[in-house]
Amino acid sequence: MGHGKLEAERPLSPHLQIYRPMLTMMMSIAHRISGVANAVGFLLLAWWLVAIASGPETYATVSRFFASIPGRALLFLFSWALIHHMLGGIRHLIWDTGYGLDKTSIEVFAWATIIGSIALTVLLWVTGYWLMGAL
Repeated sequence: MGHGKLEAERPLSPHLQIYRPMLTMMMSIAHRISGVANAVGFLLLAWWLVAIASGPETYATVSRFFASIPGRALLFLFSWALIHHMLGGIRHLIWDTGYGLDKTSIEVFAWATIIGSIALTVLLWVTGYWLMGAL
């Protein structure tokens, strides 16, 4: 019941070897990755909350981890993921209203999400360190 040679030459579905990576495609992938990173980050938050409820020794252990360079890096990445995912969600809400769907606006929103998430994350951390008196 085959359709001859034509069926064998054609790919079954589109894949990355066919498409040239575009900013909007990369933003879609980044939005999904930031969603997964948020899930990991919320596990860290749950670990911290359980440590608070478990007593001073457990809390001290978790606090030491979060004060370490790997712990702070994880917290920094988690805060970036939260902000990036939020800005991507706002971008999608705007699109859901029917606005910003032209090619120029889509590119502007993508760059605004990238630049905004980085700038807001750095601002958040600088403000946090400043309020703690560490700067």
